[in-house]
Amino acid sequence: MSPLFATCDLCDSHKNDSSGAFRVLPPVFRDYGGVRQFCGPVVTLKCHEDNSLVKALLDSDGRIDTAAGKLGRVLVVDGGASLRRALLGGNLGAAAARNGWAGVVIDGCVRDVAELALLHVGIRALASMPLPTEKRNEGQRDLAIELQGVRVRPGDWLYADEDGTVLSDCCLTGP
Repeated sequence: MSPLFATCDLCDSHKNDSSGAFRVLPPVFRDYGGVRQFCGPVVTLKCHEDNSLVKALLDSDGRIDTAAGKLGRVLVVDGGASLRRALLGGNLGAAAARNGWAGVVIDGCVRDVAELALLHVGIRALASMPLPTEKRNEGQRDLAIELQGVRVRPGDWLYADEDGTVLSDCCLTGP
């Protein structure tokens, strides 16, 4: 299923939202995956320079069942904005695509940029860094996190396209 939305239109419709239900991520994230427009319900992860849990999640099925069929989820990773280690590379990006994840947004770095660009999955991160992480099996899953000062909770909906990335407490476009 291909998403039918434009983040500019979503912002036009929700620009006066003062409840905090609609949020816009700052324009610091770069596209690295082969898919530029993606959306889906959010799974959150908090980890610092250790991608053990990123691997565990992306190696699992990224889809959920809905009335409209299977829908890919979006993994949102609070990597503490670290620019010292890459939390995702070609192997994990391939796992995300293979397992039906709609996208991955990382407040941190990726590597294997040429490989990521060929994958059918949305991937956004702050920068590229060739150095991999250590594997310490540390991190936390399914908790409220903050990316660049913006609150993200499990179950939020993330919408990303060429113009930016927005979040909502609920689905704005219908699955």
